Amino acid sequence: MQTLLISTYDLGRQPFGLASAAAALRAAGIESSLADLSRERLSEDAVMRADAVAFFLPMHTATRLALPVIDRVRRLNPRARLCGYGLYAPLNASLLRERGVTTVIGGEFEDSLVAFARGEEPRADAGTVPRVEFRVPDRRGLPVLSRYATLHVGREQRIVAYTEASRGCKHRCRHCPIVPVYDGRFRVVPVDVVMADVRAQVDAGATHVTFGDPDFFNGIKHADAVIAGIAREFPGVTYDVTIKVEHLLAHAEMLPRLHETGCAFVTSAVESIDDEILGRLEKGHTRQDFERVTGLFRDTGLTLEPTFVPFTPWTTLEGYCDLLQTIDRLQLVDHVAPIQLAIRLLITEGSRLLELDEIRSMAQRFDAGSLTYRWQHPDPRVDALQAELMAIVGTKLTSSRREMFESVWTAAHRAAGVTAPARQDILPRAAVPYLNEPWYC
Repeated sequence: MQTLLISTYDLGRQPFGLASAAAALRAAGIESSLADLSRERLSEDAVMRADAVAFFLPMHTATRLALPVIDRVRRLNPRARLCGYGLYAPLNASLLRERGVTTVIGGEFEDSLVAFARGEEPRADAGTVPRVEFRVPDRRGLPVLSRYATLHVGREQRIVAYTEASRGCKHRCRHCPIVPVYDGRFRVVPVDVVMADVRAQVDAGATHVTFGDPDFFNGIKHADAVIAGIAREFPGVTYDVTIKVEHLLAHAEMLPRLHETGCAFVTSAVESIDDEILGRLEKGHTRQDFERVTGLFRDTGLTLEPTFVPFTPWTTLEGYCDLLQTIDRLQLVDHVAPIQLAIRLLITEGSRLLELDEIRSMAQRFDAGSLTYRWQHPDPRVDALQAELMAIVGTKLTSSRREMFESVWTAAHRAAGVTAPARQDILPRAAVPYLNEPWYC
């Protein structure tokens, strides 16, 4: 029995979803080979040998890239059984089944993948998230860590490990793809499993760890135990985490703890500075909350890297310029990856955005090519600006964040028909740590 696990894209990092799946399959005595197509070509021999092929679909881009690969695998080996697993598999179950995928598994996938590989039907309890037996990920067969995204701090580069200390999320933000799968649930990974995975990757050369938890502070005591373990066993290793604005405020006493234990930066999905838009998205914070967090980070010496969804059906040109001016005023220009200034709201299958009458009225039919419900802004100038900015950030890949911001600043104020005010954040500052793979969806 031979199973082939395939990842097409995972934000430039070594795919945890392959390593964790391989650990479960190999523990069950099932031979498994791994293919990360973001770093290597698909082996036709591996496809031909496989009795079962499973595609890891953790995100939108990965799923789009997987569709032609699924077609190719079917042509090469029509006898192989096909599976899609990960957050975006259940969101696109109908489309996957049209392509020949027979088994669709959501977020807690390890035990169900074992059943699939054995030719059994994975148990599916409607409305629940199964509990799995967590094992230390088995990364044998994946490209070495040095081939993946690195952390940049000035001229220094660090090899990056990736792991997960928890999965799912307690919150139900309308636009989040986690919600249709977990619906407010989350699971913690035992600390000893997390530490063993980090230890193996540090032994393989990693000097920085990215925690992929949707929100690292969903389980605050668990998070504290994990970072205490990292600081104690690997004092020279840095890390980064993702935390909601509301959790950063609710647990503000933990910010010095993050700084002391080697946190290089915290990513936070701010999304917007418009309180009406934040309310529609049910983000759980306000513009004032975001500005308070920015001040707390500055006082603590921590680095905040906010992410945004600046183009929504409710965005105005004036509001977009206000966002840029706020980023500038808060001295966050170097903290924001340029792609974050051009992202357009995705409305996926199963999205809670479809609960809103105004979204249902503007969303066109589901588009299998983009894996989204397409929508047009009521002001065509907003869509035109978004397209212009996407072209800017997609072509000037070697430009600095400051150079990119200046280009975006100029284009946005020109589109709004207003004179751009004088920039405030114009002086060079200390290097901001960042991963050199800034895509986020």
